Amino acid sequence: MTDHWDAIVIGAGAAGLLASARLAERGQRTLLVEKNRKPGVKILISGGTRCNLTHHCDARGIIAAFGSAGNFLHSPLAALGPRELVELFHAEGVPTKIEAYGKIFPSSDRALDVVNALVRRLHRCGAELALGEAVQGIEPTGDGFRVVTELRTLNAAKVLVTTGGKSYPGCGTTGDGYRWLAQLGHTIRPPRPALVPLTTDQEWVKSLAGITIPDAMVRVVDPRLLGTPAKGKRRALPPGVLIERRGAVLFAHFGLTGPAILDVSRAITSSPNPRDLRLLIDFVPDTTPGELDERLRQATVSDGKKLVIGVLPEVVPRRLLEYLFTHAEVPHDRRLSELSKLERARLIEQFKGAPVIANGSRGFEKAEVTAGGVSLDEVDSRTMQSKLVPNLYLAGEILDFDGYIGGYNFQAAFSTGWLAAESM
Repeated sequence: MTDHWDAIVIGAGAAGLLASARLAERGQRTLLVEKNRKPGVKILISGGTRCNLTHHCDARGIIAAFGSAGNFLHSPLAALGPRELVELFHAEGVPTKIEAYGKIFPSSDRALDVVNALVRRLHRCGAELALGEAVQGIEPTGDGFRVVTELRTLNAAKVLVTTGGKSYPGCGTTGDGYRWLAQLGHTIRPPRPALVPLTTDQEWVKSLAGITIPDAMVRVVDPRLLGTPAKGKRRALPPGVLIERRGAVLFAHFGLTGPAILDVSRAITSSPNPRDLRLLIDFVPDTTPGELDERLRQATVSDGKKLVIGVLPEVVPRRLLEYLFTHAEVPHDRRLSELSKLERARLIEQFKGAPVIANGSRGFEKAEVTAGGVSLDEVDSRTMQSKLVPNLYLAGEILDFDGYIGGYNFQAAFSTGWLAAESM
């Protein structure tokens, strides 16, 4: 059986659902094909089943969250920015709220409301949704494409691939689209986990499982590059610092997690030898080394008999404090008057940059997004059309960009999907 369509969209995630509705709204006879038995599976589990839709910032803020790949998003965000996306969901009956650090969630705290709104819009606009139908391949024909599924052969003038990456493979995101697009000539940058917890074999880290530091600065450093003069473009970070993010850090039985750790994880997973890098954790980011030194000096003058451990910042839990003392080679019962200059320097160094060696990550199973994917050089950011295959479009996580935690990646998926639909 052969079906003919103006447009076929493959993958009913954030990009695919919104793009399909927009295509149908523009008069295209549209079919959305999804291999899962229900749409928006990854949306449903995102944000702890709450779905962090986007971020409370302008387009520039979204672009900045994607680093060097952010420039690719100028046109998609001009087509549908954060404010327009929020207004779109409000119009679909999903009020939103802004939480800490600018994260935007549905007021109901229900990701299901987001999926239901997208599906309602899809049906209202006249697009058709085929569930439980896995695509097996895409073949260009003289006047479009042949899309072969496990049930039938479909034909369309244009195709949009929104199959996502490889994160949370239990949701069906198993990298199918990479294979089809590679066969069509596209370059696939090696996919790797991003926004993922990090693992370590250092027992002191795992022994602190359950401790949360609400506000820390985390840096990933390549010790081999420390002090090396920067070449070429001016870098915002000092030489040797690959990435830095501020936020909560959680100690776990496997290593480290929390927003700051997830945000810097891309630097660890991109390294062929993560043990060559160092995670430096600053537990008192609002206090300079000089201020911490002065605090200890003044405490020594006012009451030298006090234990050093008793006058240090209260934001650091006792169990962690004891580790920092041990690693700095300072006895836990050291009094202020007994603290040597060298011991004070070592202690401050631990507070401002305790080193952790990550040996890897928890993999795609625990990664919120995928880094890598289809090379951005091969996609026209003004239309989302492939530069290699006419009338083939791509949107969402299948592309080689990944942003910080906080709704940025969903915004990129919605924006690129919208722009593709506008261009097809």
